[in-house]
Amino acid sequence: MPSNDLLNRFIFDDCDIRGELVTLGESYREILSHNEYPPAIQKLLGEFLAAISLMSSTLKFDGMIILQARGDGAISTIMAECNHHNNIRGIVRLKEDAELNEQLAQNGSMQDLLGNGVLVITIEPKRAENFGGKLERYQGIVPLERETLAGCLEDYFQQSEQLATRFWFAADSQHASGFLIQSLPNQLKTNAEENKDHWETIETLADTITPEELLQLDHEQILYRLFHEQPVRVFDPTQVKFACSCSRERSESALLALGKSEVEELLIEKGSINIDCQFCNQHYHFSPEDVRKLLGGSVLH
Repeated sequence: MPSNDLLNRFIFDDCDIRGELVTLGESYREILSHNEYPPAIQKLLGEFLAAISLMSSTLKFDGMIILQARGDGAISTIMAECNHHNNIRGIVRLKEDAELNEQLAQNGSMQDLLGNGVLVITIEPKRAENFGGKLERYQGIVPLERETLAGCLEDYFQQSEQLATRFWFAADSQHASGFLIQSLPNQLKTNAEENKDHWETIETLADTITPEELLQLDHEQILYRLFHEQPVRVFDPTQVKFACSCSRERSESALLALGKSEVEELLIEKGSINIDCQFCNQHYHFSPEDVRKLLGGSVLH
């Protein structure tokens, strides 16, 4: 049985290489339940969710990391995000005039679905004062020049971090899994040449993983199957879960940001204001009285 909503980090004791394994089960199925996507889009969203779960290890502060791709294909935007509590959510937006034929809906690749575009990685701190006001929003952008999400992310890490990194992803209608290995800056364990040899060995072993194994085996079985002859140290797993950051308070803030005149126009047009979260389908209703209290005075309706 596959692991369920668990992220395992591991290192190799004889070299400067680390790795991670994540398998999403209940959290992934809950995200899929909020919007109806054809199989190819489900699979791509699963890969994005697995990827952002793996990349969450870069968060050393209160905040979130966001993985987003924008393209000129049938999918205009696909996004997954994870915060420092390992809460994930994700969504896909299709172009209004998008037409998915049967082949594309069932088996379309990332390149088929997104077309020409960019992959954007954003690290967003919750409060800059966490680190004396020096913590700033970071954004990295790479073109969608590779056929797979794994390939695009490998390019990103090579360009931005100068670290050899490999990704493997698999997803179906029930589970989404991700696996990475990364060569770390040389420290005390080996010299550069030895580390290169270790990397080639571990990369070759890791590259034998199959999508079926990622989706059907638990993490202990996967790591034993790949690296039973290597000195692997596995850390306690981290729980990953779906959680949406929407709230009535956030909806109120969005209305305040619109301004009184625009809110009044909405009330005149609709009689009340409804805000729906596209991530979780939560519905927030604001009557004229709710809006009056929010704006601190009378409103037209």
